[in-house]
Amino acid sequence: MATELTYGEDAAAGYERAFAHISTHFVPFLLRAARLAPDMRVLDIAAGTGLAAEAALTVVGQGGHVTAADISPAMAEKARARFAGAPNATVSIENGQSMGFPDESFDAVLCSLGLMFFPDPAGGLAEFRRVLWPGGWAAVSAPAALERSCNGKINRAIVRHAPSLAEATERFFSLGDETRLLSLFKGAGFQEVGITTESHRFAFPSFDAYFGPFERGGGSTGQAFLALTEEQCRTVREEMRREVGDAGGPIGIEVDIRIASGRR
Repeated sequence: MATELTYGEDAAAGYERAFAHISTHFVPFLLRAARLAPDMRVLDIAAGTGLAAEAALTVVGQGGHVTAADISPAMAEKARARFAGAPNATVSIENGQSMGFPDESFDAVLCSLGLMFFPDPAGGLAEFRRVLWPGGWAAVSAPAALERSCNGKINRAIVRHAPSLAEATERFFSLGDETRLLSLFKGAGFQEVGITTESHRFAFPSFDAYFGPFERGGGSTGQAFLALTEEQCRTVREEMRREVGDAGGPIGIEVDIRIASGRR
């Protein structure tokens, strides 16, 4: 039985259907926290399909360069397709806790909804600082709480039937604690550390519009859902219909995201 929430080929294929409209809403806050400006060299680590990297590319312009890196070859392949026509964008496969980039390679480092997946977030932040030019900024985003996320309640419902995923689900929300996030940044040697919380209510025209992308295997949550038995899938679906108060019409999902940043 699976013990991790994974981002393989199937999860990557459905990631944007499930999460793109959620994650892209919070990207501008992340870019501002990293003090992005024209002509910068930017690393987007744990870049997934490249959504944040794409937004960064519009800020740095033709004089800048964006490197999108992810540990998942399937995610990196999606990002390569996104940047096929961009001469100042590079995609690579990298372990965020042990990157192959030289010291002081980038003016800014971004990590959009990825650091909580690192087995050692402190080690990841130390690597972010290592590859930053002195005075450069790193900025990360992370879910604030299970109850205020797009997929947290689905994960919780899945865990009732797949207890082996409980630890992975708990880790997914482990950086929502502001005190811990602050401590991690300071422990990695960052200065002027700041944390903000951004909130938004996402409207869906129907329960199926919300749950459908996960039901079809989108992201790690969708893959965990599809690993259940048919009966368990039906049970989770009904649990979620009750959870969101589905009455056959539009539904709203409240999402809180922490944005943390620090200067090398």
